[in-house]
Amino acid sequence: MSLPVPKLATADVCDALGDKARVVMLSFRSFGGRPDFAGPAVTLSTYEDNSKLKELLATSGEGRVIVVDGAGSPRVALMGGNLAMMAAQNGWAGVIINGSVRDLHELCAEDVGIFALGSAPRKSEKQDRGMLNTELAFGGVVVRPGDWVVADADGVVVTAELPSL
Repeated sequence: MSLPVPKLATADVCDALGDKARVVMLSFRSFGGRPDFAGPAVTLSTYEDNSKLKELLATSGEGRVIVVDGAGSPRVALMGGNLAMMAAQNGWAGVIINGSVRDLHELCAEDVGIFALGSAPRKSEKQDRGMLNTELAFGGVVVRPGDWVVADADGVVVTAELPSL
């Protein structure tokens, strides 16, 4: 069952919360079929290995957002068309990747938000590395499991709780 999430805009969240709205200072690009999305964060730290992301996407998303710290690697893609399809089918609102994706023509066809730094044609390793539900720090912010993540064309904002707008 998905959580009901009102339509949120990052600018409105920043206006409502001021400094409590943590703005990720990275230039993400939107690759998914859903250009804006919001939900509670599930966090994953990994480097050039998408094994744990695949496991997570196979579970029920319930309207949540996966935030992946891939250390900004441009060498390999942490998500492609098959994983985007899995994310959409399992009810994930979105995936934000501090790293790269691939299969761009497939990502945009799926009803899921996908933000990443860029694209890379090479697939990731499969060695079951990574840590789920850990505190992440990138782009000048800290993202904790359960934080609210709001993403749109203006950027990505993280808050401790959902603002009432």
